[in-house]
Amino acid sequence: MIRRVFARSVLKSAVPLVVSGLLAACAGAPVPPLPRGDLPGGWRNAERAPAPDLHGWWKAFDDPQLNALVDQALHDNLDVQQAELHLRAAREFESVSGAAYKPQLAFRTSSTPNPEATAEYFQAGFDAEWELGLFGRTQANARVAKADADTAAADLQAARVSLVAEVARAWLQWCGAQSRTKLLQDIGDASQRKLQLTKVRVRLRLASQMDVERARAEAAQAEAALSPPRAQVERYAQTLALLLGRSEPPPDLLESHPLPTLAEAGMDSVPADLLRTRPEIANAQAQVLKAAGELGIAHADRFPRIGLGGAITWATRVRGVNFGGTHNTSGMGPVIDIPLFDWGMRAAAEHARDDQLKAALLGYRQAVLQGANEVETALASLHQAEIGVEHANEAVDALRHGVELSETLRKLGQADDLDVADARIAAAKAQLDDEQAREQEGVAFIALYKALGGAPLPEAKP
Repeated sequence: MIRRVFARSVLKSAVPLVVSGLLAACAGAPVPPLPRGDLPGGWRNAERAPAPDLHGWWKAFDDPQLNALVDQALHDNLDVQQAELHLRAAREFESVSGAAYKPQLAFRTSSTPNPEATAEYFQAGFDAEWELGLFGRTQANARVAKADADTAAADLQAARVSLVAEVARAWLQWCGAQSRTKLLQDIGDASQRKLQLTKVRVRLRLASQMDVERARAEAAQAEAALSPPRAQVERYAQTLALLLGRSEPPPDLLESHPLPTLAEAGMDSVPADLLRTRPEIANAQAQVLKAAGELGIAHADRFPRIGLGGAITWATRVRGVNFGGTHNTSGMGPVIDIPLFDWGMRAAAEHARDDQLKAALLGYRQAVLQGANEVETALASLHQAEIGVEHANEAVDALRHGVELSETLRKLGQADDLDVADARIAAAKAQLDDEQAREQEGVAFIALYKALGGAPLPEAKP
């Protein structure tokens, strides 16, 4: 069980130098120091114990149908498919991020009339240009492109984490709604039986009409209680259909299924693991990378652009349908663009990018602390849910024993059918509370592994 104990390991920093080498590579641009904040060495609400694999945690429910639903959702979900395409596009742009600073060759044609408008000159030729990408421009552009790809990868993993958690939660709640419907139906049947027995007792002058009215109200309340779980069955089935990328749930999903039983839960991770698994932290890290790249570009823009250029041009005079002599020219030389005076626009841009980098670093730190906070909250909720399940189990055992005793007393003539009906209703209500407690435990377990960033690892690309 997850209990409140302190883990012993110590993590030195909440924000390790995951971007080391990144900030110093901004070609001399002023860069703020990386903020540092402390994380605890372990979770306050967890003990070191065997725990489900972070990349297959839903298998702790030991439910083959849930496993199949997760696999199908990861393949068919439309949000995940969109995120995969965004990642593919970002990687395509990353692969050519340095192409702007390689030699470029183009073929162009143009037609220009002469001043007298009696003829025109047709030109064709090749232009070549090669910007050298000095002062960190090449590295900064590559950094921004990599940050965009990293952001897309984090968004994809976030979609997978959210999808797996939503599928598991919707499936658990669907099963729970079915179980509640069955138990409430049993309570309704027992209440109707109690009403009939009470009417018999009235005829035997062993009860009053008030007892009948009370029994009738209890039976009506039991019937009314059936509506919410029946509606939840349909709602959660439709939710699963949407997560699977369908308009309707699979036919086999409408078959009755018991509430999955969660295996004994434990925790075998430490706060530092969030830096590797939580997509929100990976996204914040990508924003730091992008801000550093944009700062590098703004810094490089304050220096000259230097390159090489050349052209070969053929020109001919055209008068009507007649062509004149053809001439060709060629040239090659340096291409230099030197910023001289711009009213401080480039300096302001660099200062703005510097502030944005500082904000991104603080955002990274906030993402780390936010992740740790969500996990601690989820651990505490799971701990309390487990306690609730323990007490609910005790109540179920006690009231089931009460049903057995009431049946024994009836055989001995010391109780009647009405006493047995009351005992069965009480036992069914305790079972209903137990099912709800188990469902809450499962939902808390799912919330914990969503906070931890648990999801299947992306498939390896060939």
